[in-house]
Amino acid sequence: MSGSEWVHTSSPYVRPREEGQRDAWTEETAAQGRAGTQRIVRAEEVEAPTDVAEALAITPGAIVVERRRVIYLDGEPTELTNTYYPVHIARGTRLSSTAKIPGGAVTLLATMGYVPHLVQEEVRARMPNDDERTMLTLGPHDPVLHLLRLTIGADGEPFQVDVSVFPASTQRLRYEMRVG
Repeated sequence: MSGSEWVHTSSPYVRPREEGQRDAWTEETAAQGRAGTQRIVRAEEVEAPTDVAEALAITPGAIVVERRRVIYLDGEPTELTNTYYPVHIARGTRLSSTAKIPGGAVTLLATMGYVPHLVQEEVRARMPNDDERTMLTLGPHDPVLHLLRLTIGADGEPFQVDVSVFPASTQRLRYEMRVG
């Protein structure tokens, strides 16, 4: 792996953290001798985009809580992630604020009874929009990877959707499956 490339493994990001543990990104990057930080740009109630509404099995345009983040690796923007929660779960909680959440949102959700049981991810390549190109400092012909992650509880109800955008030239996605 080159110094500018990052191998993205999803599993640490869907597991609740132990008490006192840092968020998965900070911990993962530190373990590799790098600095991973994030800035929560906004947290507010918005109308659910079509793909998010479909994933959450709600009416398109229904109100959800969105947390919009810019993820940095060694001080450089490396990912844009918007996370969406049904409003009945997130309204009035730390999920609806721009403050960092100790251990991350997944840990907070677990304390609220929302524990991941099934995670579905869909990845596709595409060209970035103008905002993504600017925020990720991409050239006019640089593609991105677009990841939509849906987290579902043991009751079969979806409770979180993450929509992430990464520069395609610096990211590799790694998946492991245990079968049988």
